[in-house]
Amino acid sequence: MIENKKHTGLTVFVALIIIFVFIGLVFIYSSSSVYAGERFGLGHYFVKKQLMGCVLGAVGLLSFRFLPLHFIKKCTPLAFYASLILTGLTLVPKIGQSIHGSHRWIKLGGFSFQPSEMLKIAFLLYFAYLLDKKQYRLSSLIYGYLPLLCVLGVTSAILLKQPDFGQTVTLCITAFMLLFLADCNPKHLAATAGTLVPIGLILVVLKPYRLKRILTFLNPWADPRGAGFQIIQSLIAIGSGNLTGVGIAHSKQKFFYLPMQHTDFIFSIIAEETGFMGSTVLVGLYVAFLYYGLRLAQQCKTNFTFYVVAGFVLLTSLQAFVNISVATGLMPTKGLGLPFISYGVSALLSNLCMLGIVINCVTTPKESIDL
Repeated sequence: MIENKKHTGLTVFVALIIIFVFIGLVFIYSSSSVYAGERFGLGHYFVKKQLMGCVLGAVGLLSFRFLPLHFIKKCTPLAFYASLILTGLTLVPKIGQSIHGSHRWIKLGGFSFQPSEMLKIAFLLYFAYLLDKKQYRLSSLIYGYLPLLCVLGVTSAILLKQPDFGQTVTLCITAFMLLFLADCNPKHLAATAGTLVPIGLILVVLKPYRLKRILTFLNPWADPRGAGFQIIQSLIAIGSGNLTGVGIAHSKQKFFYLPMQHTDFIFSIIAEETGFMGSTVLVGLYVAFLYYGLRLAQQCKTNFTFYVVAGFVLLTSLQAFVNISVATGLMPTKGLGLPFISYGVSALLSNLCMLGIVINCVTTPKESIDL
């Protein structure tokens, strides 16, 4: 009976992600067709690339699903350090590619990929690996807590250098939630939080564009044609949807009013075309994702698999929460996409690979994990 419930929960969890990917394909085409047609002469340009990401992601999912989990665990440190190096290469001239002022991509021929998406997954695996390895020393500041903090610090430093403040913040929050779940010393957590919050505020103040985002968030109408333009257009899109929406593919805001309509602000187009009812259903699907994901984490047989599944679910849910909050004007802009839905081949590929690892974690017997 317990096994049946577990597999039912896993089936629902995977089905939710398939639904997200399908919604993404529909609304990437709907939101980007005008822009893609104008810029590339192909209305389906972005959805075609996202479909390629789906195919590659499916291959990655199946590969990581059937790789021996003890082998994945053994290779985790190497994967983490390799991802760190690749992400660092984005900062090297002639190797890294700058888009909108951020150095997050490496271009190989006609193909660009975002190593920070690989780093995100590798970090979750390595952090889970260390939490498992140091489970009996987590109460120790020197031998347990500080090594974990150093790993988080190095990862955050590279992401901030790109710069990717939004990804850094969500990764740090997820890491602290995992430390809390691992029963780390509350005094250590409180002291670290008390130190990082002022540092975060200083980082915001030191960069004029970050401070401008905060001021724009507080009053976007102070500069409606400049810094406040994007969030105002997002709110217009959401408000135009009313209860049931204007209909799929009938958005007006996609006609060069709302920037990044197929990436960071795709939720605004979804809300415009499906209305309050459609956007509420989407939020409900993410809540279900969080619920079933944490239930799967509880059913894991080892500390390592628990932290891997919980980390993926918490990080994905947090990114969805931040993205929707930004689109609705509840948070300053962060540059985070809507997981599995926003356009982004690298993000989709890494998330589907991580799904394969999650399925592996849930279904692999304990004796096969600890080989």
